[in-house]
Amino acid sequence: MNVFKCGKYSLELGKRTYVMGILNVTPDSFSDGGKWLNTKRAVDRALEIEREGADIIDIGAQSTRPGYIKISPDDELERLMPVLEGIKGKLNIPMSVDTFYPKVADEAIIMGTDIINDVYGFEDKDMFEVCKDSTCGMIITYGFKEPEKMKKFFSVKLSKAADLGIDFQRICFDPGIGFSKSYEEDVDIIKNVGKYKISRNAFLVGASRKRVIGYSCGNVSAPDRMAGSISAGVIASMGGADILRVHDVKETVQALKVSDKILKGSKEEFGQDSYKGT
Repeated sequence: MNVFKCGKYSLELGKRTYVMGILNVTPDSFSDGGKWLNTKRAVDRALEIEREGADIIDIGAQSTRPGYIKISPDDELERLMPVLEGIKGKLNIPMSVDTFYPKVADEAIIMGTDIINDVYGFEDKDMFEVCKDSTCGMIITYGFKEPEKMKKFFSVKLSKAADLGIDFQRICFDPGIGFSKSYEEDVDIIKNVGKYKISRNAFLVGASRKRVIGYSCGNVSAPDRMAGSISAGVIASMGGADILRVHDVKETVQALKVSDKILKGSKEEFGQDSYKGT
């Protein structure tokens, strides 16, 4: 049985698709910048994300939208830590922190974070060092062009982790939809997940509200891309994605309940006794 180990949690892979709800505590994220910058609103939203059915929550304090300007690790921590303090002990699902700074990752792990999600793909060697002595899961993103080189990149990261004694089951890979890729490359990844996936490891797809969705449905604005995002997510799930990183949690959870039930449900789950009414 393949699993994704993250902190005290272990997510079985293959039976259903997990939903990672996005919480951006930033003023400038491409879709919801500023919406959750207030600490109380961010904490309330984190708890709401869990109630809406998310399996994981991913908290980011630095935008990585196209053209973003980096903030320092200290500035990132200034936004992040009050939210982690407010959430601590209140969630019953894995908590992920989206950061590429080892200093931020270290502080987040101390605060009980279950997953470190690095869109720079653990290119800073200190990120591995920070994570190796913990039990946190690690999401490693391929943020480059030429998707045909992706599996080689992932294999190198697995070798690096093995050298440090990190269990491969703690590693989840992300193909990096929207990061340096063309529209055609993003589309190919979404519809051909199996071509890029490392079979034993969790695979996360994060296409929610991104430009590949907007372009596909006529360049609508980011907040108006929910239906398109769900469509792309279901396609990725059908191809083998284990986790979808999304803004629209409640709606995606419902969509995946249907698609997973139809595609992955056992015969026992399709009994007719309770199948009545509208």
